[in-house]
Amino acid sequence: MASTQEKTTPCCIPKTNKDDFHNNSKTPPSSAEVLRLAVVSGSDPSESTVPKRSPMATLIRPVEPISDPPATKTAATTKGVSIMPRAQTSHPLDPLSAAEISVAVATVRAAGATPEVRDSMRFIEVVLVEPEKKVIALADAYFFPPFQPSLLPRTKGGPVIPSKLPPRQARLVVYNKTSNETSVWIVELSEVHAATRGGHHRGKFISSKVVPNVQPPMDAMEYAECEAVVKDFPPFQEAMKKRGIEDMDLVMVDPWCVGYHSDADAPSRRLAKPLIFCRTESDCPIENGYARPVEGIHVLVDMQNMVVIEFEDRKLVPLPPADPLRNYTPGETRGGVDRSDVKPLQIIQPEGPSFRVSGNFVEWQKWNFRVGFTPREGLVIYSVAYVDGSRGRRPIAHRLSFVEMVVPYGDPNDPHYRKNAFDAGEDGLGKNAHSLKKGCDCLGFIKYFDAHFTNFTGGVETIENCVCLHEEDHGILWKHQDWRTGLAEVRRSRRLTVSFICTVANYEYGFFWHFYQDGKIEAEVKLTGILSLGALQPGEIRKYGTTIAPGLYAPVHQHFFVARMDMAVDCKPGEAFNQVVEVNLKVEEPGKNNVHNNAFYAEEEILRSELQAMRDCDPLSARHWIVRNTRNVNRTGQLTGFKLVPGSNCLPLAGSEAKFLRRAAFLKHNLWVTPYSREEMYPGGEFPNQNPRVGEGLATWVKQNRPLEEADIVLWYVFGITHVPRLEDWPVMPVEHIGFMLMPHGFFNCSPAVDVPPSAADLELKDDIATKPVQNGIIAKL
Repeated sequence: MASTQEKTTPCCIPKTNKDDFHNNSKTPPSSAEVLRLAVVSGSDPSESTVPKRSPMATLIRPVEPISDPPATKTAATTKGVSIMPRAQTSHPLDPLSAAEISVAVATVRAAGATPEVRDSMRFIEVVLVEPEKKVIALADAYFFPPFQPSLLPRTKGGPVIPSKLPPRQARLVVYNKTSNETSVWIVELSEVHAATRGGHHRGKFISSKVVPNVQPPMDAMEYAECEAVVKDFPPFQEAMKKRGIEDMDLVMVDPWCVGYHSDADAPSRRLAKPLIFCRTESDCPIENGYARPVEGIHVLVDMQNMVVIEFEDRKLVPLPPADPLRNYTPGETRGGVDRSDVKPLQIIQPEGPSFRVSGNFVEWQKWNFRVGFTPREGLVIYSVAYVDGSRGRRPIAHRLSFVEMVVPYGDPNDPHYRKNAFDAGEDGLGKNAHSLKKGCDCLGFIKYFDAHFTNFTGGVETIENCVCLHEEDHGILWKHQDWRTGLAEVRRSRRLTVSFICTVANYEYGFFWHFYQDGKIEAEVKLTGILSLGALQPGEIRKYGTTIAPGLYAPVHQHFFVARMDMAVDCKPGEAFNQVVEVNLKVEEPGKNNVHNNAFYAEEEILRSELQAMRDCDPLSARHWIVRNTRNVNRTGQLTGFKLVPGSNCLPLAGSEAKFLRRAAFLKHNLWVTPYSREEMYPGGEFPNQNPRVGEGLATWVKQNRPLEEADIVLWYVFGITHVPRLEDWPVMPVEHIGFMLMPHGFFNCSPAVDVPPSAADLELKDDIATKPVQNGIIAKL
C-alpha cells in the first residue's frame, strides 16, 4: 500500500476545485528536529513546536522521510538525552512497499537449497510481520507524528530514546509446486538491504519452517491455468458439444476449492472442483455468463500438476435459454433504455476535505488511526484513538479487520452442497480487491491508497486506488426544538469512511469502517454482484432455491463475516486493563417492585473466561456487550467503556454434523472473546483450504478457558445474513447491508456530538492518557 505518495482525488466534482486542492507548502521539519525543539523549549512535541500549516498543505504534503545523517556527523544531544534521527522512513505498521516485497522474495529464492527448489517456489503471500505493541508505542512516541511520549511506561531515570527502531520483517507463505509442501519464511528488511548493491537485492534470512498437511490459498494465476486445462480436455469438449457448445471461448470455468468432505479431499493433493458456465455471445465482453450454468459435469483438477484427474458427464441438463434480462450492461444493450428522469446530484467540498493524511496516518475531527492492508484481510485499521479535550488521546482499539468470511449453500444436490467458500482463507479478500480507477463508488474529495502484492511467481503487482478514504453527509446528527420558545437546534451528521471492494467470482463485497462525530465506529459489509446459479430440467422445481428465469434457479445460502477487534479501551500499549460485560434487558417479576407490570431493567454479567464468553445475539433481550477499562472511571464513578451493538444476525442453518462446520466451528456462536495472542489471527486457522482438522482455530483456542476479568481483550464478532433469492435479485443483486456498531458507553463525560467547555470535573479527571510535555530533557512527572 502506498504510504508516501499522496493520492487525493476529487471524484465526481467540478475540476475547478482540483487546482485549489493541490497546494504545496514548504517542507516540514524532520521528526528529529521536532523532538529537538521540544526538548529545548520544554513543550509538547505534538503541539506548538510544529510550524502551523493549512489543513490542505498537511493533507497533500506529509511529513518528509528522514535521511540518515552522514557518518561523519554525530547525533545532537540536549541535556544528556540523545536525539537521533529515525533510521526507518516507514512506520512499523505501514504495509510492505513494492520494493520490500521484491527484496523479501529475492531473499527467499536465494535461500533455496538447489536450482530446482528455487524454480518450484510459488509465492502465496508476503506480508509485514507486525511488531510487538511496545515497538509500535516507541515509534508513536518518538519517531513518527503526532509524537506521544506518554505512550511509554514511566521510568525513574527519565526516558531512554533509542537511535533507531528494530528492522522491519516480512513473512512469506511459499508453496513448492514440485514437492507439494507449504513453508513459512521470515525475512528481515532494512533500507540498506533494500538498496541495490552490486546488482543484488537481499534481505536477511531469519527462519523457515515447513507446515505439514496443509494447502495454502489458491491464486489467480492458478485459476487461469486451471480454466485453460479444463477447456483443452477432450472429454470436456465432447460434453459441451452435447449441450450445443463448440466454441470454447464461450465457456467459463470457475475453479472452486474442494473444501473438506471426506478423505478424498485431504491436503495431500492440491485440488479444485470447477463450476462451469457458458456465455451466449463471443462479442460481448461483459456479458453475464453466470446466467447459463452447466449442470451435470463433474470435474476434479490436480492443481499441483495442473491435470484433470476425474471427469464424468453425469447428467445432461439443457443449458438455460438466452434471457434478454440476463445482462447487467447499459439498458440499450438489452433492448431497453437507462433511466433518464434523474437530475444530476453533485457532492462538492469547495474548501476541500476535513481530514488530514500523513503517510498512512489519518486525522479527522477528533479521531486518528492508521490505514493498513493485507492480501488476506484487505483493509486493516490500526491504533484507533479519540482526542478528548483535557484527557488527551484516548486509545480505543489496536487493530480492526475482517479476518474471515464463509458462504455455505443450502442445496444438498451436486455440485451446490460443496459451495462453502472461505473467501478470505482460501482466496484472499485483499488480493481480489478492485482498483477504484475503474469504478469509483465514492463522491467528493477522496484520498486513495495503493496496495502491493506478490503474484504466484514472485512478481510484484500493484492495485492502484485500492482503498478509498472520504467524508460523507449522514443526515441529522441531533436535533431538539423547545415547544415553549419555538427555538430549535440541529446539527448535520458527517462521517469518515474507509473502504475497499473485492470480487470473488460472482459476488462483490464492500467492506467499510465508518467513524462518526458522536464517537461511534460502524463496521459495514455491502453485498452485491451476481447470484451463483443452477440449471433445471424442463418443468423441474427445486425446494432449496428460487426459480428466477426459465430453466434457472438460485439456491438459498448464507454469508458469514468475522470481525477481529483487538481492543484497547483507555489502555496504553502493554496494559491489560479491559474486561467484557454482557448486558441483557430483563422484565421485572410482578410484585411490589412492579405493581403496574411495566418495569424492566438492564442486568450486567462479567464474562470471566473464554468458555463463558461464547455468546449469541438475542434481540428479545436487547443483548449487547461492553468492553470496559477496569482502572479508569468517568465523572459518575462508572468504568469507561465501548459497547458492541449487534445489527441483524443469524446462525448457520445446518445440522451439527455439517461437513463445512468441521472447518468453520467458529460460526456456532456470534461472539467469542480471547486474551490477545500474536499467534491467534484467523478463526479457522491459517490454512482452512482442504483442512481436515475438526475445530482448528478459535474453537480450539478457547478450550484453554483463559481468564478475561482483566486482560488484553480481543473480540471476535461473527455476523451473517440468510439470502433467499428474489426475482428482483436478477440479473444483478441490489446492495444488501449488514454490520454492527462500536459505541461509547460511559466513555465520554457528555456527548461528543455537543461541543462544550471542560468542566471542573473533567479537569480533575485528567490522567496519564494525556500527552505529557517534555521538560529539561525528561518527560514531566515520570
